[in-house]
Amino acid sequence: MKLKFSIIFFLFIIKSFSQEKDLIFYIQKAQSNSPLLKDLSNQIKSNKIDSLINRANYKPQIKANLNAYYAPILDGFGYDLTLSNGQTVSGLVGINKKIIGKNQINTQGESYQLLKEAILLNKKVAIKELNKLIIGQYITASGTAQQLDYNKKMGFLLKDESSILKKLTQNSIYKQTDYLLFLSTVKQQELQLLQLKQQYQNDLGLLNYLSGETDTTFVNLKKPNITIQESFSNSKSVFLKQFEVDSLKIINQNKLINNAYKPSLSLLGDAGYLSAFVLDAHKNFGFSVGLGLSIPVYDGNQKSLQHQKNQTALNTNLAYKTNFNKQYQQQLLLLRQKLQQAIAIENQLQLQLQIVDALIEANKKLLLTGDAQITDYVIAIGNVITINNTISQNKINTLQLINEINYWNNND
Repeated sequence: MKLKFSIIFFLFIIKSFSQEKDLIFYIQKAQSNSPLLKDLSNQIKSNKIDSLINRANYKPQIKANLNAYYAPILDGFGYDLTLSNGQTVSGLVGINKKIIGKNQINTQGESYQLLKEAILLNKKVAIKELNKLIIGQYITASGTAQQLDYNKKMGFLLKDESSILKKLTQNSIYKQTDYLLFLSTVKQQELQLLQLKQQYQNDLGLLNYLSGETDTTFVNLKKPNITIQESFSNSKSVFLKQFEVDSLKIINQNKLINNAYKPSLSLLGDAGYLSAFVLDAHKNFGFSVGLGLSIPVYDGNQKSLQHQKNQTALNTNLAYKTNFNKQYQQQLLLLRQKLQQAIAIENQLQLQLQIVDALIEANKKLLLTGDAQITDYVIAIGNVITINNTISQNKINTLQLINEINYWNNND
């Protein structure tokens, strides 16, 4: 029964891990499932529609109005006929066309373009943040998978060594306590292997969660190929570009304020039927044209105050930009420093691993002849497992640092 269960479990594991997915798969899933990115895309579409609505306001506005009016006089009481005409019927088509200068039209169009650029920048940053999040979790899950693979191999090795030691113990070459000490190490490795399996399952589940996917199956993750991407000048950074767009929006607001204080001219006109039925009602078809002129005179110095307010906003934006630029440079310096430290640690760990591996190989040979000290052998095995796990953690940390550097140092 145990054999049958083991075979079924083995086949299940083989089937579960037969699938293989890479980093691109999860990034694409996360971007397609992100409600924030969909929201920002819809904001861009909405801004385009608002721009078209604004342009439509420049075109002639035509309205058709139909009115019928009757003011009776009863027993000598009623509206003055001189004012009310007693009754009025009108059916008019009116037209109103604002006469706006090209400079004003361009300024209003610029405001929509700047809003579009701001949304596009927000979308770029949102994509960068989402990608960094997915890449970070993929690195974690992939690192756990690599630790799991190593500890599986180590588990098989320890079981083989345990079988050899058991036979040697039965032949009285080693003490029973030596075998039990080694067996406890095997059991500790089995426990660690179980914990790593559970950790990988949790890491994979979180990766699916962040990608917006509902999936609990075990899959193999391809080893991530993450390298430092080519950097660019600070002025091209998407983060600094946001400050520039904010400044341009404030400058554009100043232009809009100035335009609001310019005289505005409108062309007015209507055509149709307007009659009080007093005289020759059938001849009361006609038209009218006119001009409307509005000239701002005084509003309590609001224009100057609004410009002062915008200048304050410009100064604030500049202060934030200057501070961000300093922190941006310092952030990259710290990340590169940590990356160099991680590389130095990797070199030291590899040197330690060579020594411990050599010690393990020497003990294996001594084990067959009965000359190995089991206590020393167990310590050496513990050291090699610890060093390899530390190397895996350091590789994960290195890739996370590269991911963070790429986030700040590249616009993709």
